[in-house]
Amino acid sequence: MGRKRLIDQTLILDAAERVVARDGAAHLTLDAVAREAGVGKATVLYDFKSKQALIEAVVDRAFAADKAHHAALEAEARPDDSPTIRSRIRGAAEAPPEDFRPVALNLSAALILDPGLRAKMQANQAEVIDRILQTSKAPRGALLAYLAVEGLKFLEILDFHRFNDADRSRIITEIEWLAETDPAP
Repeated sequence: MGRKRLIDQTLILDAAERVVARDGAAHLTLDAVAREAGVGKATVLYDFKSKQALIEAVVDRAFAADKAHHAALEAEARPDDSPTIRSRIRGAAEAPPEDFRPVALNLSAALILDPGLRAKMQANQAEVIDRILQTSKAPRGALLAYLAVEGLKFLEILDFHRFNDADRSRIITEIEWLAETDPAP
C-alpha cells in the first residue's frame, strides 16, 4: 500500500502557469515551479517527470478549460442556431482576462517550438472547424466567422492590439452577421 497523496496536481499546475506567465515557458524549471508551489522538487517530479511533461500538462489543461468553456456556451445555444460558431463568437465577446494573457503568450511560443504540442493544437483546431462546418446553417460563412474570431483573440492574446469595448461589440455583431452569410463563389 503506497503513501497517501498530499499535494494536488492543481497546485503544481497553478504554480507552473505563474512561472510561465512571469518567466516564459523556455525558462520554466522544475525548481522554479517547486519554489512557486511551496513544495519540494521531488513532489513536482512525482507527477511530472520532466520540464516538457509539465509544460504539456499546462497546455493540456488550457485546452481542456477552453473546450469546457465553449461546451457550456454551446449547450446554452439552440441546436438549430449554428451552436458551435455561436458559442465561439459569444466566447470572444469579452477580452481575454489580463492574468491569462502572459500565460497564453508564453504557451504560444512553446506550441510553436514543440512539434508534439503543435500537433495537439492542430488536432484541436481541426475538431473545432469540423464541428462548425457540421452544425452551421451557413458553413462557409461560419468558417469565415471562426477565422475572424480567432484573429480577434490572437491579436489580443499575443498583445498585438487591444480593442475597446465599443469596437469589440461592433466587431462581434459583424462576425455574427458573417456567421449567417453564405458567400457567393
